[in-house]
Amino acid sequence: MPTITVRLGTETYQITVADGALAGLPDVLAGTCPAARYVVVADATVAGLYGEQVRGLAATVAPCDLLSFPAGERSKTRDQWQTISDAMARLGVGRDGAVVALGGGVTGDLAGFVAATYRRGIPFVQVPTTVLAMLDSSIGGKTGVDTPHGKNLVGTFHHPRAVVADVSLLRTLPAEHLRAGFAEGLKHGAVADRAHFEQLVDARDRLLARDADALSEILATSVAIKAGVVEEDAVESGRRAILNFGHTVGHALEAVSGYGVPHGEAVATGMAVEAALGTAVGITTPGTQQTLVEALRAFDLPTSVGTAARDQLLTAMQHDKKVRDGTVKFAFLREIGQAARSDTGEWTFPAPREAVLSALNG
Repeated sequence: MPTITVRLGTETYQITVADGALAGLPDVLAGTCPAARYVVVADATVAGLYGEQVRGLAATVAPCDLLSFPAGERSKTRDQWQTISDAMARLGVGRDGAVVALGGGVTGDLAGFVAATYRRGIPFVQVPTTVLAMLDSSIGGKTGVDTPHGKNLVGTFHHPRAVVADVSLLRTLPAEHLRAGFAEGLKHGAVADRAHFEQLVDARDRLLARDADALSEILATSVAIKAGVVEEDAVESGRRAILNFGHTVGHALEAVSGYGVPHGEAVATGMAVEAALGTAVGITTPGTQQTLVEALRAFDLPTSVGTAARDQLLTAMQHDKKVRDGTVKFAFLREIGQAARSDTGEWTFPAPREAVLSALNG
């Protein structure tokens, strides 16, 4: 099956995006992540759909257990990290064990953080089951949990040994989550590749109809874009910050809603608001925001913060990871297909509070 390779210095890992890719999991585990024991970690919903299938595949390589946790962003906590870690200890998983993260972004972040910290770090493989996880969150090594103060405030970089993305698993994904996942794909195009942005919009009907060929092609292209950015900046010290376009507002919206707003929808709103803000401060080319909004609406994604309290959003933004010296920073577009960079080489920008409020108000 075709693969995308992520090169991180002397280390590499491969991402497979294809219909039926899951059948190759035993070979992937044996070849890239050999272990004396595997633990498949999945939320309760995904565990009920695919848990035993994946556990059985991994068990052809080494003994394997399945651990599940309640579905939803509210489970991405230090308490759940402790629960899973303790369960692995009771099972006798040693430093020669490995984790298989089966699920969406929450599972990948949580299970990856468990793998990064359990016995000072054991390897893991990502088996994403959502659009968002397949084209974005399973790639790049970001792992972590949320805290009451904000999203992903506790975590580390721990890259997977491999990513196995089987688009056939998307047949059970609820329609709203299917649509929401494409927000991150549009983001990849918006910050780095106009042709991909336009291709994604053109393929909208086939994608929402879950056409396997269209999904495989679009997801693989998005994966390649993100992989290229990650290779250049593995720990987000420079250009990788462009992938946070839409996330300063998006993460704040998630936090204020008590994580009731799905991540993809929050990012869609965040991109629309931040494009408007970038235009207002003279960084984003006029007309860019309208093109972006039209694309988001084509996927039935939200483009405004609705009834969320603006003062609460501003407070939540103060806890964003890009805050420096108390100043909230934003990743802006120059135009569709090109992220903005300052004259001094910075990839994020401050903005006046009044301009932020105006953008939030639409």
